[in-house]
Amino acid sequence: MRFGLFYEHQIPRPWTDGAEERLLADALDQIALADRLGFDSVWAVEHHFLEEYSHSSAPEVFLAAASQRTRRIRLGHGIVQLPHQFNHPARVAERISTLDLLSGGRVEFGTGEGGSQAELGGFGVDRDHKRAQWEEALDAVTRMMSEEPFAGYQGRYLSMPPRNVVPKPKQKPHPPLWVACSRRETILLAARKGIGALSFSFIEPEEARGWVDDYYRLLASEECTPAGLAVNANLAVVVPMMCHRDEQTALDRGIDGAHFFGYSLAHYYVFGRHRPGATSLWDEFQANRSDYGFAREIVRAEDAPLGVRLLQHGLGSLRGAVGTPRQIVELLSRYERAGVDQVIFVSQAGRNRHEHICESLELFAAEVLPAFAPHADQREREKQERLADSCRRALGRRTLRPPAPAGYIIAPQGEPFTAGARGKTAASSLLARLLGGRTDAQLERLFSRRPVQWLIFQGLRRRLDPARAPSFEGSIQYELHSAGRVFPWYVRIAGGRVAARAGRAEAPRLTMRMSLATFARILTGELEANAAVMERKLDLEGDFSALGALGRMLQRSPAS
Repeated sequence: MRFGLFYEHQIPRPWTDGAEERLLADALDQIALADRLGFDSVWAVEHHFLEEYSHSSAPEVFLAAASQRTRRIRLGHGIVQLPHQFNHPARVAERISTLDLLSGGRVEFGTGEGGSQAELGGFGVDRDHKRAQWEEALDAVTRMMSEEPFAGYQGRYLSMPPRNVVPKPKQKPHPPLWVACSRRETILLAARKGIGALSFSFIEPEEARGWVDDYYRLLASEECTPAGLAVNANLAVVVPMMCHRDEQTALDRGIDGAHFFGYSLAHYYVFGRHRPGATSLWDEFQANRSDYGFAREIVRAEDAPLGVRLLQHGLGSLRGAVGTPRQIVELLSRYERAGVDQVIFVSQAGRNRHEHICESLELFAAEVLPAFAPHADQREREKQERLADSCRRALGRRTLRPPAPAGYIIAPQGEPFTAGARGKTAASSLLARLLGGRTDAQLERLFSRRPVQWLIFQGLRRRLDPARAPSFEGSIQYELHSAGRVFPWYVRIAGGRVAARAGRAEAPRLTMRMSLATFARILTGELEANAAVMERKLDLEGDFSALGALGRMLQRSPAS
């Protein structure tokens, strides 16, 4: 099992001059120490406007600084908020790739939707659509980091033309993907998408066993279709930690921080009524902690096995790995037996002191880490071997996207720019000369005639050469609409032969929906198909790889 550190950058009021600067400097010192001691990872959140609870609004900057203070520790975004109002996917891809290069390939790419009203409302993110936005952005970002050039995107929330997004990351095809999980349903979503699960629900080891079993069962099943171009099979849990040889000292140093972490989290996500710039969360915590189950007196030094959560009343207090080395080894051994891959510790919380955190890390490395480090690599290798076939099959289920159009050109005047001066483009064809300069209404009237459509599709049939895409067989459905009418046609490629017919194909590989005028302009070369997609004039459904096969089969000539 592996171990990491988690940073919210908490800073309770009252704030003094230089407090945030000292907080960040101390955190970097702690991470540099953890790197030398043998910790595996450090994770920094992205939150906005969550006063006292999290002053970590630019984790990419903080982690870049950490990358220059460390040599081996993994640098985790826990998490990047992906709805596009928070971060445009292209900017995410650029920042993640740059950090991966600066760190020598040590990035863990954690993602999420965001959940607090302070953040969603501040950036105008619709709560009902944030999951769909996350899914769309995750697909786009991973493609941006791996495609050269990125073929562009036309989704419900993101519209972007082809671009070569640079730089590319050091890790290929992209850094390992994770998603923040607070409920069992999100753990299962992570498994179905073949990405790591970062659990922030403070679960006990025995409860974690069921989550782990469900996660790996789904990940190895046919329900798993990876969101990225690689599978990251990992489940991590987050718990508070403060280690000292004397249990009471560990509690005195760490339990208030653990309780404030839980209370302030609930303030922003469950019960809080926050006045920006005015509410003192620390004062409210001190006054109300007992009412929500965070009473200090319920946590006593008893030399007993540790529990992550002490359920008394209200929300229940957190304890986690706050105790002696022996107690912490026993707790972590239960997580290891449950199958958890990584435990990530919250030590920087509330008013926990920098020197106490450093002493805790050093004692953990000296007396806890040796109980797990010797077999961590072997355990990981065995897991990867066990899942190798399942991961290969899962990646085979991932839908391929069409590549960027080979002729896509960005000119100072606009895009896409089609250069026709050097011939052999559809712009010089007889059809282009016949139809050029006509209005949409004129094109619609001409193309709404069945005999004209028949001539066009027979010409298309003759131009298709199946030998150029020998592995392709199937039908491509065209649904052409005008004035409320739909004209269905399909092209069937099978056994090296091509047929074009009016009507609807059975189980087409790809369906293309557009107006008759758009169809005419694509045929003449006046409008690129990719541009039509970007402008929402052409709608595609099905296997996008069929579009690439269609392009390869087309034989273009000056008279075509």
